[in-house]
Amino acid sequence: MVKRMSVRTPSHSAEATTLELPSQRPLRTTSLDSNEKKPRGIMASLGCCGAMMNGTKLMVLMILCLQNSVFTVLRRYSQGILKEDYSKHEVLLVGEVIKLAFSAFMISGVLPNGDTLSIRLRYLTKKSWKMLFLAILYGCMNILSYISLRNIGAGMFTIFAQCKILTTATFSTIVLGRQYSWARWRALIALMFGVLLFSEPIWSNPDSWKVSSVVSSEESNVLIGTMAVIIEVTLSGFASIYFEKVIKTDAEQLGIWERNFQLALGSFPIYLAFMIYDGGSKAGYAGGWSPVAWVLALLGAAGGLLVALSIKYGDSILKTLATTGAICLSSLLDHFWLGGPLTPVMVIAGFQVIIAICNYTFDTTPVEVKPEHGMELSSSVSIGKANDENNQEEEPLVQRQSSKHSV
Repeated sequence: MVKRMSVRTPSHSAEATTLELPSQRPLRTTSLDSNEKKPRGIMASLGCCGAMMNGTKLMVLMILCLQNSVFTVLRRYSQGILKEDYSKHEVLLVGEVIKLAFSAFMISGVLPNGDTLSIRLRYLTKKSWKMLFLAILYGCMNILSYISLRNIGAGMFTIFAQCKILTTATFSTIVLGRQYSWARWRALIALMFGVLLFSEPIWSNPDSWKVSSVVSSEESNVLIGTMAVIIEVTLSGFASIYFEKVIKTDAEQLGIWERNFQLALGSFPIYLAFMIYDGGSKAGYAGGWSPVAWVLALLGAAGGLLVALSIKYGDSILKTLATTGAICLSSLLDHFWLGGPLTPVMVIAGFQVIIAICNYTFDTTPVEVKPEHGMELSSSVSIGKANDENNQEEEPLVQRQSSKHSV
């Protein structure tokens, strides 16, 4: 184009410029439009996927909150009102068996090519050491809870238990490299105090600060009980983040049902050992079961599956928010169904919990990730910046060429 213009006479140069330059600009504009449409199409599809993901996340968290609430109230109705004598460890054990069967059924529908269900389950059993470690953590937490409640009262235990909210967020920052805004940290602290105030009927009762009647005051040790509950709270936060890390960032990307199968497989011998140590219920092993106990086993299995789904589609913090909100909902159900306490302090604290959850959820500040935990994200951003800089450098070049032609 440039050589053709240099050959023409000056009388035609202006005419050539008016004829040639419009043909150049549409070409440039077309190429830019074609490049711009691709990112817009990708962003539109990502926006649709994000909307679907947010809808799925919200639905899972709401179902998890409802499951926790119904499970808590039904368990109180079973053992507090009906005085049923089944063993709680047997209920948990049956729940793990249900999780195993349901997870195996879901795995059978998504088998890799050439694999049978037995081959896949054997493979998952051999690779289940990471979930076995998580099951051992849960077993240690149960033992620590038992030790702490033998040495301190339920009131002190309830106060320390609310620190799970902060330990989960702290391990999320350390292990996953997430950087939360100060608004979200304030929301989490407000949530912790809100739940603490909501538990006021427990720790305000003078008898709740006394140790169990099974253990005499001479045999109890407040220091041991306090250390046990602090370790239990710390392990709870670490276990949640460890589970999320395995599900989302593990090199061997197994499905959510496969991870649930591995976790249930590792939990089975632990709950079996607890059941044997506990000696069964007053009616003996497998005694005292009722339809309510079977419903509790089903709800317990559903709770484990919902926790895994909430971590997959959300994160451990959102799972903690759902279980925290379940405390308020279960107290309301307990009040209207079983005549449980509902004081003005609990009502105010319930609104505080709801406000704190909304402040955390609707905070528009993005969650940042440290470079070592988000290399792919940072590299994609740098590539995008480089492309923008190249486009900005090319525009003055076209303008300079057009100005030369006009001259």
